[in-house]
Amino acid sequence: MPELPDVEVYLECLRRRAQNAVLEKVIVHSPFLLRTYEPKLDAAFGARIVSFRRLGKRLVLELSNDLRLVLHLMIAGRLLWRARRARFARSTLADFMTDRGCLHLTEAGTKRRAALLVVKGDAGEKALARSGVEPLSCTQQQFIEALRRENHTLKRTLTDPDLFSGIGNAYSDEILHRARLSPTALSQKLGDAEAARLHESTVAVLREWTKRLLDDVGDGWPEKVTAFRPEMAVHGKYGQPCPECGAEVQRIVHADNETNYCARCQTGGKLLADRALSQLLKADWPRTLDELEERRATR
Repeated sequence: MPELPDVEVYLECLRRRAQNAVLEKVIVHSPFLLRTYEPKLDAAFGARIVSFRRLGKRLVLELSNDLRLVLHLMIAGRLLWRARRARFARSTLADFMTDRGCLHLTEAGTKRRAALLVVKGDAGEKALARSGVEPLSCTQQQFIEALRRENHTLKRTLTDPDLFSGIGNAYSDEILHRARLSPTALSQKLGDAEAARLHESTVAVLREWTKRLLDDVGDGWPEKVTAFRPEMAVHGKYGQPCPECGAEVQRIVHADNETNYCARCQTGGKLLADRALSQLLKADWPRTLDELEERRATR
């Protein structure tokens, strides 16, 4: 799922191409995409696009007639910009046609999770907003207050949109690795120094990746938005060496999500229980990184 850095790159690229453009028409190809009934989508046709901004992981197109089009890409939704409208493809959910070019919303796979909502004014937009703080603009104190509002694991806390805005599975792994904190540590048990370090790591990782992605795109368009990038420290790197200490990156698998971490850097060498494999192996599950390495050496 595109997270804060990815969405910010989309927004910057859209501002360069379509700020103050006229939205001539929106052609919806999937009956599952449009999730609102009023205001009507065609009421947006002919309005000028005043601004683009982020609402959590969603993109907001503010129009001159006070309507807002809100796009949620979910897991597999992606945006493509073309000078002209491209031939309709099965993966295309909608075409946003402007007087400067066409924005295509696509979604890979067969599950239709991406969403388009049409709302009126600030009130309509605020009704969609979650209560999470913006990690790049909040103060350290506001960050820590949100962190300790509920007592959950740090992984769950960082990815909860009611606590923090725009952070998902990929960047939470990178943030926790940078902060050298366990993904299963409880938020309300974190000391002041650890909480401050987590805030600093969150800001640093999100800013660094936003800049990195913008530099990579340059004057082009982000054609390949993915949660798995070779420059990442631990996310998607299970079994590969940690760039800090060289130990193998570990994982916790739960349903469709995978948490990646370095046991040596983040958990004092302790292997965190994998809900699938550790329950299967039970007593044979290695408890520490050293124990895992010893077992491999005796094979």
